[in-house]
Amino acid sequence: MMAIFSSCSKVLNDVDDLSRYPTEGTFEDLLTATAYLNNLYARSLSGWPVNNGTYSDESKGIIGDGAITTDNGTMKYWPYAAVRSINIFLKEMSKSTIPAAQKDPMIGQAKFLRAFLYFKMVYYHGGVPIIEIPQELTDDLKVKRNSTAECFNFIIKDLDEAAKVLPAKYADNDRGRIDQAIVKSFKGRVLLYKASPQFNPTNPYGNAYWQDAYTVNRDAKDFLDLNGYGLLEDFKKLFETKGHKENVFSVIYVNPAKTNGRGEDGIRPLSESKNATGNDEPIWAMAEAFPMKDGKKPGDPSSAYSYNLQNYWKNRDPRFDATMVWNGELYELSGIKGRRQYTMAGIAKSMDAFGFVIQGENFSRTGFYTRKGIMEELPSAQVTLNDVDWPEIRYAEVLFNYAEAANEIGKPAEALAVLKAIRHRAGIEPGIDGMYGLKVGMRREEMRTALLDEKYVEFMFEGKRFWDLRRHRLLHKLDGMHKYGLMATAVNGRTVEEITADDILKANRFELLPEHFTYKVVELITNGPKAMVMPESYYFFPIQLSNINQNPNLEQNKNWGGNFDPTLH
Repeated sequence: MMAIFSSCSKVLNDVDDLSRYPTEGTFEDLLTATAYLNNLYARSLSGWPVNNGTYSDESKGIIGDGAITTDNGTMKYWPYAAVRSINIFLKEMSKSTIPAAQKDPMIGQAKFLRAFLYFKMVYYHGGVPIIEIPQELTDDLKVKRNSTAECFNFIIKDLDEAAKVLPAKYADNDRGRIDQAIVKSFKGRVLLYKASPQFNPTNPYGNAYWQDAYTVNRDAKDFLDLNGYGLLEDFKKLFETKGHKENVFSVIYVNPAKTNGRGEDGIRPLSESKNATGNDEPIWAMAEAFPMKDGKKPGDPSSAYSYNLQNYWKNRDPRFDATMVWNGELYELSGIKGRRQYTMAGIAKSMDAFGFVIQGENFSRTGFYTRKGIMEELPSAQVTLNDVDWPEIRYAEVLFNYAEAANEIGKPAEALAVLKAIRHRAGIEPGIDGMYGLKVGMRREEMRTALLDEKYVEFMFEGKRFWDLRRHRLLHKLDGMHKYGLMATAVNGRTVEEITADDILKANRFELLPEHFTYKVVELITNGPKAMVMPESYYFFPIQLSNINQNPNLEQNKNWGGNFDPTLH
């Protein structure tokens, strides 16, 4: 192999050293080739999208004016170092003497990983340079951006070629490896984005891509059904068990080899964590988004269940109990039986509280925590040993993708069937009409909203909400938004200043229940910006200026100082 020296200019910002090429013979040995492929997995896939909800109406944190610029690294994705390594693998494996039965599925997995990386670049930035071979210093390194349409075609081609050489389903020790089920499901995600208003602002819901998205997502669903996938019967067990039928594509974590993809130390309240806290804290808007047990919205006069602020947790969608943690709720962290989580200042331990006395103007809390993906039994000293898998693709997502596309091509009955299935699994009551609290005869726009609202709840903190609003060009729902929490202002009628020794003793014994407190909705405490800023320019993020400085042929996006159109028109 030709040695390539790193002293010359770089084409892409992340490719630091073009001289690094695997040792001769690496791809002639199954063990070393597999090790190289495993490294590609590690570089291409990540864990839980902790704090992604900051960009939406899920969790605390305000995205203020100027948060994303051409200069900073926020919302930039440029993984060409990993792309080059994948291209090396594909080039060398095509020549390898490893038997085809073994190497072809490995090539298919690598093509998927390349498609996975390119898709993320495209929904961040629009069209990017398509690089299919490992670049050498003798190549023209000043490559231009391909159009967004060309990039989608490239992604779909890689996925189609991958599917041809992969088995239908990996299991047991190979669970987590890319197979046909994963490729077909991911292709459905890709085509849903391609059809979306984000890429088609002049014809958001009438373009022909919706039919393609429907066909591919319906086929993916049918393929999953034939291969034993489906909705797990108990929503609570989704993140408590591994290898179940709902997880189509999992990033595997195993203690002690690979742990804490969930970032549990930063998500737990500080009283039962280690050196970190404050991540993925739900805001009041998130709490209110969960329907009642009968599927009606909180406060809907047609609901069988009354609702008011002082008993907001009662008679809610069972996913509320499975996902949220609120003041006085059982949260048996560190294996402490009967432990209740308190958030009232003067009652809560350490920095768990949402209260003016505790925080001043410096430390934000919301009055809520989450239990999604948390291993409650871990002692605080071992909190980073969380090994809950990250479900990159759940069967439920494939259902939603299929339902969205069905609705847009005039098949609302199929979309409604998905909503009913999701709500049935959640444990929502079907009601006399069997509608699970859903409106009868929804129009296309109403069904679209119902699907987004349902997904908001179903996929809380799974990295869907911001991107869903963005691809539907609904960022105006976030622009100008203020975020609120729920503050426990009194216990048994006594304010923070009036708390008694008996109150504290009962709290230490976990005897205080949610109904013993008084609640008030309060804007989150911060000395930073108060309102979210989500301009039109955020529908496509800019190429980082450092990349353009190194390669002037990289044209910047419209709305960011350039003329590149990242849409499909």
